[in-house]
Amino acid sequence: MVLYTVTAAVVILLSYFVCERQPITAYGTTRRQALSRVCLIAVFTILFLLSALRMEVGNDYKNYAVTCHEIWMEGHVVTEAGFNFIVRLIYTLAGCENYIIVFAVFAFFTIGIFLKTFRNDSESFFLSMFLFMTLGIYFRTFNTVRYYFVLAVALYSLHHVVEKQYVYFILLIAVAALFHKSVLIVIPLYLAATFLSKKWQYILLAAGGAAVYLGKDFVMWIALKLYPSYVNTGFVESGESIMSNLPNIGRCILVLLLCLAFYKEAIAENGANRLYFNLNFMAILLYICGSYIPLLSRFSYYLIVPHMLLIPGVIMKIPDEKKKKIVLMITIVIGIAYFAWFLKTASGEGVRVLPYRTWIMDGMKEYLYANEVL
Repeated sequence: MVLYTVTAAVVILLSYFVCERQPITAYGTTRRQALSRVCLIAVFTILFLLSALRMEVGNDYKNYAVTCHEIWMEGHVVTEAGFNFIVRLIYTLAGCENYIIVFAVFAFFTIGIFLKTFRNDSESFFLSMFLFMTLGIYFRTFNTVRYYFVLAVALYSLHHVVEKQYVYFILLIAVAALFHKSVLIVIPLYLAATFLSKKWQYILLAAGGAAVYLGKDFVMWIALKLYPSYVNTGFVESGESIMSNLPNIGRCILVLLLCLAFYKEAIAENGANRLYFNLNFMAILLYICGSYIPLLSRFSYYLIVPHMLLIPGVIMKIPDEKKKKIVLMITIVIGIAYFAWFLKTASGEGVRVLPYRTWIMDGMKEYLYANEVL
C-alpha cells in the first residue's frame, strides 16, 4: 500500500512538469521542453518497471501463466489469435517459457499507449495522469493484460472518431480485437455517441436502456452467442448488481453534473468533449439498466475510461479562474478519497493487486517453467 501511494505521488508530481507539445523552433529545445521530456520518460519508466517486475500480482496472474503454457503446448485455449501469436513469438525468441516477458511486453505497450493518448489528446496531461493513478486504472492493468491493452487502444482510437477518420478507427479496433474481442463493442457505441446531440435522441437512448432492462432473456441470449465459452458456467449466474457498481455509478453521475454545470462553455461546441460526455451518459444507462449482464464492467469500462480526457477537458474550459480552481480542488479531493477506497479494496476478490511482490526478490528461476523450447 505504501509502495503504491509513493508511486502515485511521484508520478503525479513528475507529470506536473510535462508541458504541452510545442513545435521545434530555430532556437532548438528549450530547458522547459527538455525538463518535460525527462519527466515524461521518468513517468513511463516508473510505471513500466513496477508492472514488469511484479510476480503473482493480479487476480489472474497464475491463470495467464497457465494459459501461456497451453498456448505453447498447442492445447485448448479461449484466448484470441493475436495474443496466442505474441506468446509463441516471445517463447521462441526467449528460448524458454518465460511468461514474465509476456507480462512485460504488454505492460510496455499498454502504458505507452495510455501516456501517448494523454500527451496528444488531453487538455491537461497532469490531470489525466492524476486520474489514471487515483482512479486505480493503472494498478488494474496488472489484471487481464489482454483487456487493458485493448482498453488503451480503444481510448487512443477516440482521436480518430473525433476527427471523423472512421476507416482508421475501425481498422484499429479490428486489430485490437485479435487480442480481446470484447473491444468490438466500441465500434457501434463510439459511432453512435458521435450523433447524440438532441434531446429526443437522449430520450430514445434512455428508452433503449429500459428495453435492455426489461428484455433480460433476449439480451442474455445475444451475450452467450457472443461468448459461448460462458455457457453453463458461474459467469452466467454472477451478474453484477446496481449496488456492486455503486462507486462507478456515483462517479459517472458526478462527471455528468460537472458537465451539465459547464455545458455551454465546455461541451456544446467542443466535439471531443461532447463525444466523451455522451459515452458517460451511455455508461450510466448501462450500469443501471444492464446490471444483470455478466462481467458488465468489461463493457462499461470502454465508456468510463474516457473520463480521463473528459474531466480535464471540462475543467480547463472553465472561463472563470476562481471557479476553475474550486472545481480543480474538489476533483483532487475526490480523487484522493477514491484512491484511498481503491487501496482498501485492492487485495480483495477480483482485484488482488496487493500485496505487491517482485521476482527480483524471490528469484526468477523458481517461477519459470523448466522446459526448454530450443
